[in-house]
Amino acid sequence: MDKNFEEEQFTGITTFTPPLYKQRYQFIKDLVAKYKPKKVADLGCADCTLLWMLRFCSCIEVLAGLDICASVMKEKMHRLSPLPADYLQPTERSLTVTLHQGSVAHRDPCMLGFDLVTCIELIEHLEESELKKFPEVVFGFMAPSIVVISTPNSEFNPLLPGVTLFRHPDHKFEWNRVQFQSWALEIAGCYGYSVEFAGVGHPPAGMENVGFCTQIGVFVRKYPQTSESARSEKPTEAVYKTVFKAVYPSLKDEKYLQNAVVSEVIFTAQIIKRSLLGCLMSEHEEYNDDPTERKSKFLSSMNCFSEGLGKLVGEKSMEPFINGNVVYIPLKTIFSFPKVSQLCGTFEKLCKLIAGKVTLSSDGSAVMFNTEHETKRIGSQIPHTKFS
Repeated sequence: MDKNFEEEQFTGITTFTPPLYKQRYQFIKDLVAKYKPKKVADLGCADCTLLWMLRFCSCIEVLAGLDICASVMKEKMHRLSPLPADYLQPTERSLTVTLHQGSVAHRDPCMLGFDLVTCIELIEHLEESELKKFPEVVFGFMAPSIVVISTPNSEFNPLLPGVTLFRHPDHKFEWNRVQFQSWALEIAGCYGYSVEFAGVGHPPAGMENVGFCTQIGVFVRKYPQTSESARSEKPTEAVYKTVFKAVYPSLKDEKYLQNAVVSEVIFTAQIIKRSLLGCLMSEHEEYNDDPTERKSKFLSSMNCFSEGLGKLVGEKSMEPFINGNVVYIPLKTIFSFPKVSQLCGTFEKLCKLIAGKVTLSSDGSAVMFNTEHETKRIGSQIPHTKFS
């Protein structure tokens, strides 16, 4: 069932800006920004829109979705897959996204250990027998730090054109504020949670007494879960079916870290090489007819280049140099660039990561570039020297 589509059917006159479903998702995003959970599960995730939005939250490392209908999840679950850009520029954080088919009335160990569990417009779709089991599964078994439950506020229904009994034919009930809050408070007291009530979808001016269109309960566990209670009666048998899993590339994985470091080293070395050869070309063009004067001016120009680079490298031994058609850029010079040092952490880690991936000098201290084609135009009066 598409929760977003169902609302379009009843908001023809009473409109919400942004749309009501976006307001609910923004409510969750604001909670994520406040509490910064690492592991988030969305029960009744439907078309996975909320999960798709949450994957951009940098604090989240694990996202899980659960829905009874696999076909609805599969329609748009491809949006949860990593993009080519995620592989080209992996981030520091790890992120795993998993979708499961199953009922919120059943326990499965894959749903243990979450910081935040969201149930957006879910409970009104549950049969009475499922609703009775729901609190024990979510609050007793899963026992996350925070649970967010949203559901329609039936007091708002008279303001919605075309709504006679319920807002959607699949709804088994719709509660007013007293009914929802009584249910929520009983659950909170039973399982050791506090609960605060909020909502989205403001009523029209003059109708404030009906409350929000969507009522929301935010449950926060009062006490940390003890290891004993966490282990008690936790089944080992999996009952959900996994229909999707994506593991995003991360710099915590050495394979992706190595690729990132090698790319950055080559990029940085190429910048330095171009700067060196740019100085050579400039002097060649200006003093093409006087090799002696060209050599003198070339050395002067290289001194200027070295002074600029010196702000980064600091030591003479770190300065790049040319020997014939080969440019040598010391690894210490490259490591002095902020992005390289940030990726590697230590110089030793840099050397380890690029070993065998980048052409190095015989002693392994410098990156080498053959510039034969680039220096042919410059001539043979290139001094074999370090630029100091």
